[in-house]
Amino acid sequence: MADANAPVELLVCTTCRAGAPTDQEGPRPGTQLFEALQATALPDHVTLRGVECFSNCDHGCSVTLRGGAGRWTYVYGNFSGAEDSDLVADGVAKYAATPDGLVPWRDRSVHFRKNCIARIPPLEIPE
Repeated sequence: MADANAPVELLVCTTCRAGAPTDQEGPRPGTQLFEALQATALPDHVTLRGVECFSNCDHGCSVTLRGGAGRWTYVYGNFSGAEDSDLVADGVAKYAATPDGLVPWRDRSVHFRKNCIARIPPLEIPE
């Protein structure tokens, strides 16, 4: 089992439009979410990274939570932009506090319960 303080990455799709028109002026909602998260207090062992395109365009702004060996990876969608930064920060804090990435169902926010796009097992699956 992994260490609950092992490094965790929060990846935010910066190209997500979240239903915004293609000719929208200014930063896209995914970039706005990323920038808002940069100003948010995240656990010390969480690294925030902006990435381009998760190919999850039908599900609004998307984020991925992943850790090292022994942790499950999750992709969550349907975020709107900067206004969801506290919601994402809460979700990543709960994920980062687990040794395996498995946050108990009742401890997840409703958004995280209903908007899980993918759950990916660790690279090495325990027997």
